[in-house]
Amino acid sequence: MKITQLITEETISLNLQANSKQEVIDELIHQLDQAGKLTDKNAFREAILQREEQSTTGIGEGIAIPHGKSRAVKTPAIAFGRSTEGVDYDTLDGEPAHLFFMIAASAGANNEHLQALSRLSTLLMDKAFRAKLLQATNKKQVLEAIDQKETELDQRSGQQEETNKSYILAVTACPTGIAHTYMAKEKLLETAKELGLSIKVETNGSDGVKDRLTDKEIANADTIIVAADTKVEMERFTGKPVIQVPVGKAIHEANDLLQRAAEKDAPIFHGEKTNEDVPNSGMKNGFYRHLMNGVSNMLPFVVGGGILIALSFFWGIQSSNPDSEQYNAFAAMLNEIGGGKAFFLMVPVLAGFIASSIADRPGFAPGMVGGLIAITVSDAEGASGSGFLGGLIAGFLAGYITLFVKKALAPLPDALNGLKPVLFYPLISIGVTGLIMMVINPPLTQIYTAISSLLEGMSGTNQILLGVILGAMMAFDLGGPVNKAAYTFGIAMLDAGNYTFIASIMAAGMVPPLGMALATTLFKNKFTKTEQEAGKTSYVLGACFITEGVIPFAAADPTRVIPSVMAGAAVTGGLTMLFDIGLRAPHGGLFVIGLVEGGLMSIFLYLTSIVVGAVVTAILAGLLKKRRV
Repeated sequence: MKITQLITEETISLNLQANSKQEVIDELIHQLDQAGKLTDKNAFREAILQREEQSTTGIGEGIAIPHGKSRAVKTPAIAFGRSTEGVDYDTLDGEPAHLFFMIAASAGANNEHLQALSRLSTLLMDKAFRAKLLQATNKKQVLEAIDQKETELDQRSGQQEETNKSYILAVTACPTGIAHTYMAKEKLLETAKELGLSIKVETNGSDGVKDRLTDKEIANADTIIVAADTKVEMERFTGKPVIQVPVGKAIHEANDLLQRAAEKDAPIFHGEKTNEDVPNSGMKNGFYRHLMNGVSNMLPFVVGGGILIALSFFWGIQSSNPDSEQYNAFAAMLNEIGGGKAFFLMVPVLAGFIASSIADRPGFAPGMVGGLIAITVSDAEGASGSGFLGGLIAGFLAGYITLFVKKALAPLPDALNGLKPVLFYPLISIGVTGLIMMVINPPLTQIYTAISSLLEGMSGTNQILLGVILGAMMAFDLGGPVNKAAYTFGIAMLDAGNYTFIASIMAAGMVPPLGMALATTLFKNKFTKTEQEAGKTSYVLGACFITEGVIPFAAADPTRVIPSVMAGAAVTGGLTMLFDIGLRAPHGGLFVIGLVEGGLMSIFLYLTSIVVGAVVTAILAGLLKKRRV
């Protein structure tokens, strides 16, 4: 459906009087109503506002495209409004909007408003076209500019369909599949034309896949760009050079992307399930990837078990001891479920999933057995196993032993393939892993006990310094390898019976999102409207101990945000160690504040540590970030 079929002189307003987003919406709805396109403008306003609640339709570049589908629409139409001074429309780039297109689709229409929206998004990526709309002196010039641009678009689409060979292919997709999907496509096409490159772009939009790449085109392509923030069909690109980036990169960095594609500066895609050989994939491969597979699968046991143990202490620290006056049967059951069962499985599960990450399913059983030996086979002095350290070693040991066994048995006749996973792999892998762990676990236990004793014996300056380091690590990469390393260390110490480390780590992990949320409240002029909204969410994420809540801020301004959050988290980590605060819960944020050991004073000091760190982060962020014009 063409834009010129939906927009008429009666639905155009070249001099909007609105000074706010709400006033823009009301004025455009009035324009549609006056043109006889609506049966109930209040009902249509509800549809528009419901869409705005999902996410802003201010797409940036001075453009807003509010749209809605309602039974109150008599005839599908588009209202165009222009504001020379600009209106704060909560756009994605934080800049004022000047051009407004309101799409009104009837309830019985077959996604016609989405089709129109996608065409509009495409047209509006052309700076020259936007300039024509801004400079038009009458409504007729607006319609002529739209008609001319649409004709050019249709001609180019026809030429693209006739082309069977493309030097570069691209796929664009955003979570909603509307504006950014098509803006990215248009930007790539426009930039490729300027660079003299041949390109075809497939869009994965809300109305389905358009301009789908054919098998022949994929086979002939030299490079493929996938600019997507949502899942797209990737297996078809196996064996081809593929550049994978967020959809926003295609809009704002199209030139660099196409230059890379033209130079074939792209890794070979090996398929979603076999991407071990993809270059530049960083620490997600190898040791870190295997470790994180174990840690992520272990966390439910740690979190659930740890909080259940902590809850049991509400009835007293000896509430699970039958010989104590504090004994409570319900508390004893909570302690047994959390500590006796969930925590008992923690290390075996860690080892099992590390091994399965290395050797797939055959590695799981030997990993579990190795982890179980790590926590149950003691040394000569009767120490209770090598704990977390032994579990890590058991997991990697079992994984690589299983890999070796699989390769060693590969030459066996095909007739024995059915016996490999159910007999040969488990028999040999469990046996070898178990024997090695039985031999090495006693000395590992001694090492583990010595390390735990050393850390537990830390006091004064050493303990505070360790808290500062752990706090800074939690904020350094916001959920990345360094953050996970600090948290994993805290879990290991929790397993060893030292509760000050996890208290310091959790408090420090809450500071980055809380600090940035506070910064958006205190220094509004340093943040965009979108960031201010993200700040409100960050209060909740910080309270829940979700450090990743600060990623949107760090991604937009890493050189100022990361030092700010690291400083605040380091202060909090040091303070909790200074106050010698212990916490038996490994997760939960402020919702487990009542489980802090030491009573009300310790709780007060713990909260104070968090607040001080958040204030430090907020003030630093406010000072370092530039004022938005």
